[in-house]
Amino acid sequence: MKVKFARSLSKSVLAGALIVFLANATSTQAQAPVSFEGKTINFLVGFPAGGGTDASARAIAPYITKYLPGNPTVVVNNMPGADGMTAMNTFVARTAADGTTITMGSTTVSDPLQYRRPQSQFDPTKFKFIGGVGRGGTILIIRTEAEKRLYDKSQPPVIMGSIGGVPRSGMQSTAWGIAFLGWNAKWVVGYRGTQELFIALQRGEIDMTATGNLRDVQQLIDNGTLKILTQSGTVRNGELSKRPEFGDAPVLAALVKAKLTDPVEKQSFDYWTSLTTIDKWFALPPGTPQPIVKVYQEAYTKIGNDQEFLEKARKISEDIEPQSAEDVKRLIDTLGTIPGPAIEQISVMLRKQGLTME
Repeated sequence: MKVKFARSLSKSVLAGALIVFLANATSTQAQAPVSFEGKTINFLVGFPAGGGTDASARAIAPYITKYLPGNPTVVVNNMPGADGMTAMNTFVARTAADGTTITMGSTTVSDPLQYRRPQSQFDPTKFKFIGGVGRGGTILIIRTEAEKRLYDKSQPPVIMGSIGGVPRSGMQSTAWGIAFLGWNAKWVVGYRGTQELFIALQRGEIDMTATGNLRDVQQLIDNGTLKILTQSGTVRNGELSKRPEFGDAPVLAALVKAKLTDPVEKQSFDYWTSLTTIDKWFALPPGTPQPIVKVYQEAYTKIGNDQEFLEKARKISEDIEPQSAEDVKRLIDTLGTIPGPAIEQISVMLRKQGLTME
């Protein structure tokens, strides 16, 4: 009996020791630092070379090499098609979640109208975000001499100029002002580009428009011809805040939100503000292990504090500003919760203002 007990005890001790050994080995393996030494990172961009999304990716790429552990090679690959959908479908369907492929997204692929289409295979709310870059949002500019007419419906309406047939999201600031702030304004659409709009503004053919680049109009603001009426704001820690470069111009959301009483209208405005605020972001595929995500996020924090990077990035846009992974995720998640009727409400609002939606 004693011999059997001793043998049984010996087996138990050995089994216990083996379990402890395997647990320690597993723990050590799990805690091994992430390194990309000798690896190549595929940076997938769903738009052609030379555009804003491509330029942002190429500005960031060398600093990913600089700050990721192991200093991997980073190669930007353009896969244009279907407004970014081709690349995003490839990203989720054919990419290993091992940190060797990342993507640069944009406002277009953040829009539920895009990724809820039948041909879409991606959902950005499932992505693992690394961070983003914002360009300070949009400012609504008005000829100084026309501002009084904006608040006086006994006067001729202020003319809002817009590119194309349907106003872009930033230009829709005026639509919210007309609908909920009582602005005395009407639309003139069909301008072919930003420069054509600015020429019309200087000539007095239109009274107001929107832009994302302050430098395009800074001289006219400095000499008193133009004024910044409102700004869309930039997101910090989940909150919209003013950009100092835009002076005392109020954030449009601060003016409009108190006027919204209908739940659908509130959701519609949340959709618009999120879509206007988000710009470029980059992410890892769904299912990427958290240690890899963390290493990328830590690298991006260092990139955002790198003065050399910021100087180069501001040659793309002077208002460029890094955004945290948390802020990008909040915006994407908000967009993902907006139902179809709330999105359609913007089209309803624009039709009421005389615009034909295609």
